[in-house]
Amino acid sequence: MSSKDFFVQPAPLLAPALIGKTLVRVQNGERVAGIITETEAYQGQEDLACHARVGRTRRTEVMFGEPGRAYIYFTYGMHWLLNIVADQAGSPAAVLIRAIFPLEGLAIMEQNRPIAGKRSQWLNGPAKLTQAFGLNGSLNGHDLRNTNSELFLEDGISVPGELLEVGPRVGLGKTPEPWLSMPWRWVLNFEHAIEKTEKGTI
Repeated sequence: MSSKDFFVQPAPLLAPALIGKTLVRVQNGERVAGIITETEAYQGQEDLACHARVGRTRRTEVMFGEPGRAYIYFTYGMHWLLNIVADQAGSPAAVLIRAIFPLEGLAIMEQNRPIAGKRSQWLNGPAKLTQAFGLNGSLNGHDLRNTNSELFLEDGISVPGELLEVGPRVGLGKTPEPWLSMPWRWVLNFEHAIEKTEKGTI
């Protein structure tokens, strides 16, 4: 996942392509990792749900920069959210990472945030995953293509398109149409995918 070209595509194309990739965080020499299972695309200043709609600001500067960087912002005065910058420099776009299926470093995740219920639900929210991975604004602008760093992407697994559910983005409040209903959210039911694979139905 060190190739810059992979990230040089509009967010609505990058978002489904990120499903199945592995997000890795290295903390004190130990790996915390999981498969990306849900993403949302935000594309350009014309997208009225995108932060870039207000133009180039201190907050959105990373979105206008190189693709493959982390865009991590604070929201609701409580949570950090992780995005991956898409498209080309000067064309602000990003993909919000909404959910991850945990694979490695489960004990560290549990130290970072209380974990309960089914494993597939541990990190099924953008704030849950940033807490479990220990992510905050210190990594805003971080190059996710550098596999020798503390936060990066690996190839993960190949996900057939028919296993993805597509729908509108969530939590957009009073965002006007057509942006409110744009089908720019992709979800993989990881456990369902494993079950289908084992049965040989995909």
